[in-house]
Amino acid sequence: MEQEGVVVKVVSGEPEAQIACGLLRSNGIACGYRDTEAIDSPLEDFQAAGQREILVRPEDAETARALLEESAPDTA
Repeated sequence: MEQEGVVVKVVSGEPEAQIACGLLRSNGIACGYRDTEAIDSPLEDFQAAGQREILVRPEDAETARALLEESAPDTA
C-alpha cells in the first residue's frame, strides 16, 4: 500500500492473509498485508512464516473490521 495503512486484523499466516484481503477487495476495500514482528520460525531468513497484519486505508478500517468479523468462523 502506498500510504500508511491501519492494522485491522492479525492472522496466522499468508494463506489466511490472502483470503482476508480477497474478501476485502471483493467489497471494494484496498488491502495489503505484512509480516508482524513475531516471526516464530527458525527458518524466517529462508521463507515467509508467521503471523501477518492485514492493513487498509484509515477511512476503510471500520468497514473492514466489520467484514472480517462477519466472515470469522463461529467458534462457540
